[in-house]
Amino acid sequence: MCCLRQVRNVYTQCGHGVTLPDEMINCENSNCRWSPFHPLTCKPPSCLRTCRQNKTFPQQYNPHINALCPACVARQQQ
Repeated sequence: MCCLRQVRNVYTQCGHGVTLPDEMINCENSNCRWSPFHPLTCKPPSCLRTCRQNKTFPQQYNPHINALCPACVARQQQ
């Protein structure tokens, strides 16, 4: 099923976090309403019975990066 990927980079040298924009992850399943492979001809009411209508829970990642955040790097360069 299609879902959103949510990423928040945590910078260990300054302790700040930066949340990236949500990214749509497509499942490539023709029975998923949100997939780009879902046929344009599939319409309600049959689509409601045969196809997945909801996205799954978002994938959440919090990578810890051993660096300064972009704001702190910009401050250092001034």
